[in-house]
Formats: sequence, C-alpha cells, structure tokens
Amino acid sequence: MAREENKETVGPAARMAAAVAKRMRVKKGLTQEQLGAQMGYSGAAISAMERLLHPVSDEMLVHLERILGGGTGIFEEMRPLVRLEKLPEQFRGYAPIEQKAVALWLYANHVVHGLFQTEAYARALIGGGHPEPTPERVEELVVARMARKALFDRKPVCEIELILDESVLRRPIGSEETMREQLVYLAECARRRNVNFQVLPLDAGLGGEYAGDRGDLNIVETPAHDRVTFLEIQGESLLISDRAKVSTHVQRYAKIRAQAALDPRRSLGVIEELAGVRR
Repeated sequence: MAREENKETVGPAARMAAAVAKRMRVKKGLTQEQLGAQMGYSGAAISAMERLLHPVSDEMLVHLERILGGGTGIFEEMRPLVRLEKLPEQFRGYAPIEQKAVALWLYANHVVHGLFQTEAYARALIGGGHPEPTPERVEELVVARMARKALFDRKPVCEIELILDESVLRRPIGSEETMREQLVYLAECARRRNVNFQVLPLDAGLGGEYAGDRGDLNIVETPAHDRVTFLEIQGESLLISDRAKVSTHVQRYAKIRAQAALDPRRSLGVIEELAGVRR
C-alpha cells in the first residue's frame, strides 16, 4: 500500500530511479496512465512510484528499462543498487562482499543457508518471522535473496563450500511440497562443480567434541585474497576482518568439516533419500 511515511525510508538509489523515470516519461510525452498501461501497471502505481509512496520494485525496473531505457541500460544498472537498499540493514554491508567473493566457506545449523534457498522456502521462512512482515516486504526480501544466486554462475567462478547440519534437512519449513522442493534443489546445487556440500550428522557430538555449537559461520575470501567473517544472529550482524579472529574462525570451520563424517557423495545421498529421489 502506498503510504506517505514510506518517503522517509526510501534509499538514494530508489529515489534516483523514480526521478529518472519521471524525467524520461515526461520527455517521451507519456502520462502516468499511458506509461502504466505499457508496463502492465495502473497510473496510480506509477504515480506512487514517482512520489516515493511505493518504492520502485525490481519488476518495475525491468519494465522501465524496456519502455523508457531505450537500450541505455540505465534502469538495469539500478536494479542491484535498489535491491541492496531493500535488504535488512544488518546484511547490506556483507551482500556486496559475498557477490565478489573468490571463495565461500559456509556452515548453517538452523535453516538452509540463504544462498541455497528456493523461492518457496525463503517466502515461508521470511513470512513466518517475527515481527510479521507485510506481504510487500516479504516479496522484497524474497526477490533480494533470490538475486544472490547470480553468484553460482558468475565468471570468474566462486568456489563454495557448505556444511549443513542434518537437523536443517529434517526441519520442515512451509508445506511438505515446499520442503521437498528445497531438498531437491539442494541436491542439484550439490552436483555443481564449484560447490562442495557436506552434511554434519546428528551424532557429530558423540565422544564429547562438537565444534558447531556456536551457530552459523560465513567465511569469505575476497578478490584481494583477504579473509573476512560474517556472523548474524537475532537480527544483528558482525563483519570481522581482524586476522587473528578470522584465523580462529577458519580453524573452527576446519574442525566442523572434520566432524562432518559424511563425504560429499554420502551427503548427496542423504538429501536425495529425504527428498524421495534417491538414485
């Protein structure tokens, strides 16, 4: 819903997109109703976008490029910037680092890591959060999360290693079909040449040693071949570049990997079995 208070939260990229869209619309001699008709929106929706009552959506930027961009790519270039502004505040500093990463070492022990979530799983997870987000906010976050998957096919390739606690595979999020689709997608990701996937079994703590007790862990190797750690919990985040601390995280990750008794092939088998697609 278009609201006056939305103006206060609109970021600079969305403000620029609205201003450029209005200027180009006027230059082409189009009314808001005419532009909306060509884009598949109402004139009121175009008005709300230009007045910042309803920030421009990713889908709207695609249509603006098609109708007003004229091959310039101006709105296409704005898409990642606008998506970044719509991410949760605690994630904005990390998102660009993730997308430029040379390598990622990831450990998730609560839910499927965001990079590996399907759209339905992400929507169920985000929509079921607290405080409950509006439907519009859910869609913004889902679109932004799905956009992160560009990293899988980026050139040069990013090497990604994911250790997933077995409990995550057995914890249903959304409907049975949503969870099955998520497991099938995980299996597809695990077959990628640039993805190394391992399951940390439920009995990993037998014997008294368990390195995965401190929660999720994200370690990034940057294009400069430095390493940073990203931690996120309860809506708060921490981006760590201190070498001594990152070194400790790297060592802890190695311990978790050592306890992940299931090698990539056996890990894939577990996922396929749970998804009901065992080959």
